[in-house]
Amino acid sequence: MRRLRSSTVVLGGMGVLAATITACGAEPDRRCADPVTLEDLPSYRCESGGGGDDDDDGGTTTRGAYYYGGYVRDQRVAGGSFDRKAVDTGGFGCSSSGSGGG
Repeated sequence: MRRLRSSTVVLGGMGVLAATITACGAEPDRRCADPVTLEDLPSYRCESGGGGDDDDDGGTTTRGAYYYGGYVRDQRVAGGSFDRKAVDTGGFGCSSSGSGGG
């Protein structure tokens, strides 16, 4: 039986550790959404300066908030959360921080 060198074991272990750290630090998908109606909005509505009076009819538009995880169906977000910490990124070796609600 062949023995592995200690340097091979250390380098392999470092690779696994790096993959784990990278996966746990991954950001969940985010999109801009109206916090009241859950309507999917253009990204500029969540950026600074967005949500001002930019309608042609003179009305005020809704300022969006970032919605993490989930999906868009019928122009509405679902299956995620406005709280980034509540969304599990599903990385290898990460503990689940809970599932998001609206």
